Amino acid sequence: MHTPAFIASARFNDPHLALERVQAIYHSSIEHLRDALQRFVSGEDLNGRTRACYPFVRIQTDTVARADSRLAYGFVAGPGVFETTVTRPDLFADYYLQQFTLLLKNHSRDQNVQLEVGVSAQAIPVHFSFAEHDHIEGNMTPERRLAMRDMFDLPDLAAMDDGIANGTMEVAPGEAQPLSLFTAPRVDYSLQRLRHYSGTAAQHFQNYILFTNYQFYIDEFVRLGHAMMARAVDPHAPSEDDGYIAFIEPGNVVMRRAGHSATAEDALGAPPPRLPQMPAYHLVRADGSGITMVNIGVGPANAKTITDHIAVLRPHAWLMLGHCAGLRNTQNLGDYVLAHAYVREDHVLDEDLPLWVPIPPLAEVQQALEAAVAEVTQLTGYDLKRVMRTGTVASTDNRNWELLPQRTPERRFSQSRAIALDMESATIAANGFRFRVPYGTLLCVSDKPLHGEIKLPGMANHFYRERVDQHLRIGIRALSLLRQQGIDQLHSRKLRSFAEVAFQ
Repeated sequence: MHTPAFIASARFNDPHLALERVQAIYHSSIEHLRDALQRFVSGEDLNGRTRACYPFVRIQTDTVARADSRLAYGFVAGPGVFETTVTRPDLFADYYLQQFTLLLKNHSRDQNVQLEVGVSAQAIPVHFSFAEHDHIEGNMTPERRLAMRDMFDLPDLAAMDDGIANGTMEVAPGEAQPLSLFTAPRVDYSLQRLRHYSGTAAQHFQNYILFTNYQFYIDEFVRLGHAMMARAVDPHAPSEDDGYIAFIEPGNVVMRRAGHSATAEDALGAPPPRLPQMPAYHLVRADGSGITMVNIGVGPANAKTITDHIAVLRPHAWLMLGHCAGLRNTQNLGDYVLAHAYVREDHVLDEDLPLWVPIPPLAEVQQALEAAVAEVTQLTGYDLKRVMRTGTVASTDNRNWELLPQRTPERRFSQSRAIALDMESATIAANGFRFRVPYGTLLCVSDKPLHGEIKLPGMANHFYRERVDQHLRIGIRALSLLRQQGIDQLHSRKLRSFAEVAFQ
């Protein structure tokens, strides 16, 4: 067995030193794998199996005493040993530093508490060691690719399940309890999937996410992003948009703001020959607090897939902006629906999050969305209530629910008091609840199938032109308000379970 040079475990009182040790272990492991892989691809006989393992971070405390914290994270649930494997410290350096700092601060009353960092027993799958632009397997024969199984560790799905996030993982006696919702292999798996589905590298994703089910919204987001980048920052006329420094499209195509120089990495981007399944677009701020918008297309399967993977990036909020069927005769086309409850008939999360689990509205998100609607539409009081209704949204996996016999869906939706129906919102909200990511939904009524108002080509085109720009500006403004609020209130105890992991 060929392994990297040994790096001994060490304990730290300084979060910066702990992070440096994580970086050293990870860098050593990845370089070891990449070197061996390059030699293997070139035809060299490696004369044995090559393995490198993830860094681990561990904390142990013997007391329930800890600092009084207003945060809902940053501390362990009680006495015991808590541990997680970590990956990509280049991507997650700021996040890890924040978590390490909070752990040491909140448990400072226990003089024996330190962060222990070392090499875990969890092997790094060779596929997760590839650099961003490596395409190794394309250079090998099928026989040589098959031989990789004997030389390197491959992804093991047993190490990537969501038992921690789902609250179903049972820790065996003597084992450490989890410190994070996601293990390193689970994170690496999602980073690979994100690149595949979105067409952009994980490092471009921002902390505030907009999801949509229509390309019209993406077209408007691209137009807005290009216009913003073409405008240089004017120190004499400061704007809220001044913090955005780049706009990134699928293929990692980077447009820098006027006055900002391109980087060497920017030149590596190129438009893809065809768009990926769920293309992502990024309005970037230097601290990562910008906005990413993803076209998830139609259906709950896509909504679950992309949120499963974006969740490992630990965003501060995600919102659904899309079209819906209005279920009440008092609604008009173009009216907004602010979801405060969800009827989950999407079925894609039934095994991970039982239907008896309520998905509560989050006050901070609801208030930001309502304030954004009022600000963008310039409406107040009754006039605002006339164009925006708060209520239950039903999400179904049957696009043609209207055609089912005996009108059973209609009866259920009426009994639930639903005011709108779509196919994605409940999934995005439920996965936000499941992964402790603040969520919200603002939909726009585009048809009223129960009342004879279905989408017709001319009417639909007019509706899209009228509403998309305004709806998108509302979503962007809501995220700006949440950013100004700060993450302490967003990541609240409402999303935390009884014995929660320490990492946010």
